[in-house]
Amino acid sequence: MRRLLMLATLALALLGSDVSAQSLDLTIDGVGVSFGDSRRITGVRFNYRDRRMTRVDGVNVTLWSPYTPARGTVNGVAVGVPLTGARRINGLTVALGAANADERIAGIMVAGIGFGASEDLVGVGVSGIGLGSGRDIKGLMIGGFGVGSGRNLSGVMAAAFGIGGGQRLTGVFVGGIGVGAGGAFHGLGVGGLGVGAGGDLTGIAVGGLGVGAGGDLTGIAVGGLGAGAGGDLVGIAVGGVGAGAGGDLVGIAVGGLGVGAGGDVTGIALAPAYFTVGPEGVFKGFSASAFNRIRGEQHGLTVGLINFARHLNGVQIGLINFAGNNRRGLRWLPFVNAHFD
Repeated sequence: MRRLLMLATLALALLGSDVSAQSLDLTIDGVGVSFGDSRRITGVRFNYRDRRMTRVDGVNVTLWSPYTPARGTVNGVAVGVPLTGARRINGLTVALGAANADERIAGIMVAGIGFGASEDLVGVGVSGIGLGSGRDIKGLMIGGFGVGSGRNLSGVMAAAFGIGGGQRLTGVFVGGIGVGAGGAFHGLGVGGLGVGAGGDLTGIAVGGLGVGAGGDLTGIAVGGLGAGAGGDLVGIAVGGVGAGAGGDLVGIAVGGLGVGAGGDVTGIALAPAYFTVGPEGVFKGFSASAFNRIRGEQHGLTVGLINFARHLNGVQIGLINFAGNNRRGLRWLPFVNAHFD
């Protein structure tokens, strides 16, 4: 009878029963082994699904994710066979399936499916499918399919499909399909299709199709189709079809067909078909294109089939050359045209 009672107590503990005795604790002064939904222990704890746990210093092994909201903190090792979780996990998190935290997971994280936190993920993480947080992710993270956060990503991260943050990305990011930031991007980004930022992009970005920034782009941008910025572009931009900036362009721009800017262009522009500068823009440097169309001022050298400058302070070399500020008879010239203020 005594053995049957002990077995029944143990079974209820393992199932997380709501009876008064919810755990079997083999402990001395709170140190030892616990079976069931014990509140606090230092040592090794086994439970089906946590409801009452407040703190485990050691190893916490569960079969299922905790009841919502999760209350406890695990300092040490959290093991899910297949699921585990807590309010906070600090240390090593290992799950055959998935792991989650109502607030934060920090340390080393390995999950067959994925892991997530309502607030932050910090440390080193590897998941079979993906990982995400409602706030920030910091560290080295590898997601089989994707990595994402509601706010910021910082560190080194890679995913077979995509990586994205609602606000800022800082570090090195490689996405099989793409990498994107709702705000600013700082660092190195490589995307199978593209790399983009809603704000400024600073660093090196390589996209199979394109690279773009809603704000300024500073650094090196290489896009299979295009590379561009809604604001200023400073550095080197290479686009399979085109490269350009809504504002100023400073540096070297190479486009498979065209290069252009809404503001000033300072540097070198190379485009087989078309190079253009807006009516309020000033071009300073060298451009080679079939059609160089400087609707503002040109200070430098253009080489092409057709060269057009509303105001020229430099040299044009091409079949047809127009300098709007030359006197009549010298505005349209073949081969070479020049004007120096």
